[in-house]
Amino acid sequence: MSLRDNMTTYGPWVGAVVAIGVGYLVVRSLKKKNSGVVNPSVDKGNPKIVTSVDIEDLGNKAVFCRCWRSKKFPYCDGSHNKHNDECGDNVGPLIVKRKEA
Repeated sequence: MSLRDNMTTYGPWVGAVVAIGVGYLVVRSLKKKNSGVVNPSVDKGNPKIVTSVDIEDLGNKAVFCRCWRSKKFPYCDGSHNKHNDECGDNVGPLIVKRKEA
């Protein structure tokens, strides 16, 4: 068989194997980005993070972070907007406010 005959016979198979390999690598790299870790950077040296805030210190309204990406943690700085855009999530802040009398 000549090279031309081999390419005609095996060319589509080689292309399919290459496409499958590239697809696998793309999926694998995307899965690594979502490692399942919720907290990417807040107090990582601590085995368990517990945050408490005195209710007297809250004032009329406080906005707390639930995405773990805020630079002002435990308070929200809007970082969830970028997080939601990047991974299709829908997380938002916890808003605590005093009832109006």
